[in-house]
Amino acid sequence: MLSQLAIRDIVLIDKLALNFREGLSVLTGETGAGKSILLDAFALALGGRGDGGLVRHGEGQGGVTAVFDVPLDHLARRLAAEADIDTEGDLILRRVQMADGRTRAFVNDQPVGVQVLRAIGAALVEIHGQHDDRALADPGTHRAILDAFGGLQAPLAAVGEAAKHVRGARAALSEHRAKVEGARKEVDFLRHAASELETLDPQSGEETSLAERRMIMQQSEKVARELTEAIDAAGGPNSAVSHLSSAMRKLERRVSQIPALVEPCIAALDAALAALDEAHSVLDSALRESEFDPRELEQVEERLFALRAASRKYQVPVDDLAALRQRYESEVAAIDAGEEALGGLEATLAQAEAAYAKAATKLSEGRRKAAKSLDVAVKAELPPLKLERARFITEIVTDPESRDSAGADRVEFWAQTNPGTRPGPMMKVASGGELSRFMLALKVVLADKGSAPTLIFDEIDTGVGGAVADAIGARLARLAAGVQVVAVTHAPQVAARAETHFLIAKDPVRGRDRVATRVSALEAPERREEIARMLAGATVTDEARAAAARLLQSADA
Repeated sequence: MLSQLAIRDIVLIDKLALNFREGLSVLTGETGAGKSILLDAFALALGGRGDGGLVRHGEGQGGVTAVFDVPLDHLARRLAAEADIDTEGDLILRRVQMADGRTRAFVNDQPVGVQVLRAIGAALVEIHGQHDDRALADPGTHRAILDAFGGLQAPLAAVGEAAKHVRGARAALSEHRAKVEGARKEVDFLRHAASELETLDPQSGEETSLAERRMIMQQSEKVARELTEAIDAAGGPNSAVSHLSSAMRKLERRVSQIPALVEPCIAALDAALAALDEAHSVLDSALRESEFDPRELEQVEERLFALRAASRKYQVPVDDLAALRQRYESEVAAIDAGEEALGGLEATLAQAEAAYAKAATKLSEGRRKAAKSLDVAVKAELPPLKLERARFITEIVTDPESRDSAGADRVEFWAQTNPGTRPGPMMKVASGGELSRFMLALKVVLADKGSAPTLIFDEIDTGVGGAVADAIGARLARLAAGVQVVAVTHAPQVAARAETHFLIAKDPVRGRDRVATRVSALEAPERREEIARMLAGATVTDEARAAAARLLQSADA
């Protein structure tokens, strides 16, 4: 609940500090005393729109601080924690308004953006008035209000989970479809390239080995001629073998005559003949190895040409053609698999959408049932509020094309103010006073359905009196049994039911030619006098005081 409100240098307020309690608090005072200024300042602390004109004349800045005491598990604390704000102790919302229009926002003395301040403020306070465009008056909140009234958290969560699955399935399908569509543009090229490389069947290192073999074959013809000449020199008809053999035989016939002289010569000639024979054998072997089939050279050159042509075509080195072939084959396989997977993803999405439709239908049925109960409950509150001829209607339109994580229903609170008139959105067909009373009836019905801990009602009793004002006071008091209620009122019947009564007045500032708004908490005698003033007007009579006493006594009964 709101425990303290401090305002400084805002319009007519120079310095103001109020302490609030649980239950119903009222603010009363003459017209123009500053009640609307106080509410504007409070709205500023809750994240309302700033305005340099709010700063008191002659000052550079003004400020508003609101202190709230809320449970540890309250939504406002969770929102603050998500914004990395220390949530120990009370929640303190502060707004500084500069005269040049700039503002600064703080929560527990930590600077925050206005959006954060507004979100936390909305979780703490609801403001209802004749011209209010927030809270229950906002059609965007009506669906959530109906769900809270009907206790539809479980089916709502089921729809949210189903919607999450639909979004996931749709995203997966969209992403995969984009990949497949992109791949389809290249699939003909990939298939042709993969087939061409499969036919070519390039091998890693093949270019090097083929080039070496071609070089050997190209040089073999020249080498063969020289080998033939060498063979002829080593053992052919013109070689020295026959002469050496003849010389060695002659020396062998002389060996007995001078052995020491001849034997070394014979041994040397024998070694020379053996070496020539070995050389002839090696040369002959080399010559045989140098022989090749000319068709092989042609085949090697054709293979090299094909490999290098593919290298130029696919712009990769020859040694990378084998890896490129594998990549193309993998991509073709992935495309083929992707086409098959596309059908599976489409089936998954269809299943998710069917599950969502089932959950959304169940939620819609629950909402329509809850709407009937809500209409009956609100209708019961209308006659005492002088709306006995009016109807409250929860309008539900189901549009599968505009579904979201909370279902496919558009919910809006409608009203029919008089029989025979056309029902329509409450904000459009109800007058300011009627709208305020519709809001009060709704809040009474929804009092235990997740309301903000503090409710502000701004002059919802305007234009009514007597029994209707008393009915409004009774409902505000009943509402205040569950939440803190603060009402700005001109109705003595409402003021008499308050547990805390504040009087707002404009007083002259001593020593200065200006006035300032003052707020004081009234005790029993002052309170009776203020209610008497509200009853009588400018001149408070004894009869008015007696009537005020009876109102207070009746309210306490």
